[in-house]
Amino acid sequence: MRRVLIGLLTLLMLGCAVPIASAVPSPARTAKISSIRTTDATKGVITVVGTLSPAPAAGTRIPLHQWIPSLKRWQEVAHGYSSGSSVTITTVQPGSVRTYRIAVGPQAPYAAAISPMISFKHYVWRGMFKKGLLAAGGAGQPQFTVVPPKEGPRRAEADLLANQGGYVWGDVDSTGCRYSRNWLGNLTDGLVRVSLHNGTKPLTSVRMQQETETWLNYDITGVTRLRLQVADVRSGYGPYVSIDSLLLCTN
Repeated sequence: MRRVLIGLLTLLMLGCAVPIASAVPSPARTAKISSIRTTDATKGVITVVGTLSPAPAAGTRIPLHQWIPSLKRWQEVAHGYSSGSSVTITTVQPGSVRTYRIAVGPQAPYAAAISPMISFKHYVWRGMFKKGLLAAGGAGQPQFTVVPPKEGPRRAEADLLANQGGYVWGDVDSTGCRYSRNWLGNLTDGLVRVSLHNGTKPLTSVRMQQETETWLNYDITGVTRLRLQVADVRSGYGPYVSIDSLLLCTN
């Protein structure tokens, strides 16, 4: 017995290598935004499709986060529920350029997961005069009258008038916009020309006969000061055109 005790003491003094079980890494789950797009530019609908691997429990709530620069934090703007390894989330947002991500909470044995961030330009139709006129002018007592908000809350309608032989124009800030869509109603007792300009540089135009309607649409990518102009070509009293104008913008 004494020899056994001595042997044990010797081992303790010399140190004894005891094998330690290696740590087993926890399984990981990944989240990813596989697509994000504007699916209704009139209402401002964004549709996000995400993938989750491995698939979480069916019906798991998946939030969509948007980075709010003014608050310097993420904010949940919508959510969806998983179906297999996929989730579809829709949200209505104003035109914007924002950063998004999706997230999934912890589910044993998986920890919570957050997708890589993705930046997205969301283009939405808005009234041309939502931000007001930068300037207006012309010749022959020009009048560029935007319909007041109480009567035209979309801020899209205006009446353009001038004397015989005159013209009228109005400028708007079109920064962040890529398309202009204009309905035109000619109430003139003759022929007029309606045109769009990049500042003072002509882009496109259309001639309108007396008491007719038409559209004047154009890609305005890169145009930051859009001008809409009506000019008399041949009339008895001068040009008179009513417009309903929209811009496709991220603001």
